[in-house]
Amino acid sequence: MNRAEFHQKFDCDGPVVIPVIHVLDVDQTALNIDIALAAGVVGVFLINHDFSVEEFLPIVRVIRKRYPDLWIGLNFLAVTGEHAFPILGDLQSKGFRIDAYWADDACIDESATLEDQKEANRITAVREESGWHGMYLGGTCFKKQREVRPEDYGVSAQLATHFMDGVCTSGLATGIEADTDKIKIFREHIGEHVLALASGITPENAAVYADVDCFMVATGINIEGDFYNIDKQRLAKLLAFTTNTTTA
Repeated sequence: MNRAEFHQKFDCDGPVVIPVIHVLDVDQTALNIDIALAAGVVGVFLINHDFSVEEFLPIVRVIRKRYPDLWIGLNFLAVTGEHAFPILGDLQSKGFRIDAYWADDACIDESATLEDQKEANRITAVREESGWHGMYLGGTCFKKQREVRPEDYGVSAQLATHFMDGVCTSGLATGIEADTDKIKIFREHIGEHVLALASGITPENAAVYADVDCFMVATGINIEGDFYNIDKQRLAKLLAFTTNTTTA
């Protein structure tokens, strides 16, 4: 996806802030969605950190019914698009629209050519077969996945643009800032493709990542010491920064 189209879609010139909610149950999820909506966010991502996909889906269905117009993305923890897209296609066929899927691992192989990206190509085929129409953001050189050498960041990022709507990267772990040189390499090699960042973003360091198109953020806007609940003031502070920022 072209980054200009992405920003136009969300009517936001600066980095698009999408809070990531670590789901516990329907009430906790709804409470955090309400906080996010009151702050003026464009959408949310929901993640099943504490239980299986099977336990997660009933919550997703209830939340979609409760918020029929909200832009909702999902992350099934440690589940690639190959296994997620059929589930998303099934949800869609039953009237439960899911607007985006964020995979921790897009299965890009920096040692192979574009034509030899066996896993990524298989994921693409499954996505097409599923009939799901949402946005795909794929983890590339991403936390807790197979380690990629810094000298291979560029080729990994460039390869990723052929398989997903937005290339998503991170720091070394949840809540850890991404190295700014890594972000510069990604930006250089993906050109006008969408770049998303999914760890370590805070209101205090957001300016460093102003050239990123999408901030997928949890720890940096949550109540201190609380993995599950948004701090209204911190979210407002981050949104204030991005509202007054234009990506290069």
